[in-house]
Amino acid sequence: MTAALPTASTSPSPGFGLGLRTAHYAAFLDAQQPVDWLEIIAENYLVPGGKPLRMLDDIRARYPMVMHGVSMSIGLVAGPDPEHLKALAALARRVRPLWISDHLCWTGVHGRQIHDLLPLPYSEEALKVVVRNLRQVQDTLGQRLLIENVSSYLEFRASSMSEWEFVNRVCEEADCLLLLDLNNIHVSSVNHGFDALDYLAAMPAHRVQQIHLAGHTDHGDHLIDTHDHPVAEPVWALYRAALKRFGNVATMIERDDRIPPLPELVAELDTARAIAAKVSPLADREAA
Repeated sequence: MTAALPTASTSPSPGFGLGLRTAHYAAFLDAQQPVDWLEIIAENYLVPGGKPLRMLDDIRARYPMVMHGVSMSIGLVAGPDPEHLKALAALARRVRPLWISDHLCWTGVHGRQIHDLLPLPYSEEALKVVVRNLRQVQDTLGQRLLIENVSSYLEFRASSMSEWEFVNRVCEEADCLLLLDLNNIHVSSVNHGFDALDYLAAMPAHRVQQIHLAGHTDHGDHLIDTHDHPVAEPVWALYRAALKRFGNVATMIERDDRIPPLPELVAELDTARAIAAKVSPLADREAA
C-alpha cells in the first residue's frame, strides 16, 4: 500500500440498522424512524444523477450510512475492475459512509457479471489472490474494507483448509475488517455439516465490525440464503453466541425479497436490540 493505515481496530458500534430499500424510501423521509443507521447497496447508486441519488442524498442527511457492495469480485484472479473502484470511491466521497464492505467471493469473469456471490476454494493459491486484491482495494479507497463471508452449496476439492481458517487468514494477512453474516454461517453449516460455533470461535474478534442477520429458505436437506424470510431461531441463537464472544457489534437485518412494511422490520430489529441488551458483555458492564 502506498500509505500505511492506522493499527487495525474496529470503530465503536453505531447501534442497530436496516438495509435501505426503495419500498421504504418514503417512510424514512416522512418521519424519523427508530433505526440507528442504514446500509445501502453501493451498486444501486453508481450511475451519475437521477432520482436514486437525489433520494439517497435526502435520506443520508437524516441517517448515518454504510456502503455494502455485491460485485467487487475480490476473489477474481484478474483483480477488481479499476473503473468500479473509481466509481465506488466517488460514491464514498458523496455518502461519507461509516465503512465500506463487500463479499469474500467472485461474481464473474472476463468482464461478465453472473450476479451471484460464488464461493472460493479455500487454498493457499486463492488466499494469495484475495490478499493481493484486498490490499489494492484498501489502497484505492484509503480505508480498510469489511469482507463478508458468503453462504455456499458446494465444496472444492482444491480446498486445503476450513472456511473459517481461510477467513481468519485473509483478515490477518490483508489487514482488513470483517462483516460477519450469521445467517450465511448457519446456512453453510447445515449444508456442509460443520459446527457453526467452531466458526465463531475461529473469528478474529478485534476485526468484527458488523453483523448481518437475515432469513433463509429450508428445503429439508439443504438451506438457501434467500433473504426473504424473518430471521430463524437458529440464527438468533447464533447471534447470542456471537455477542458473548464479540461484544457490542453493529447489527442489521437484511431483507431483499418479500419485503414487508417498515414497522415489521423495525420490530424484528427490536428483537436484536433486546437480545443484545441481555447478552452483550458491554451491556452487562453498563448495567453493573
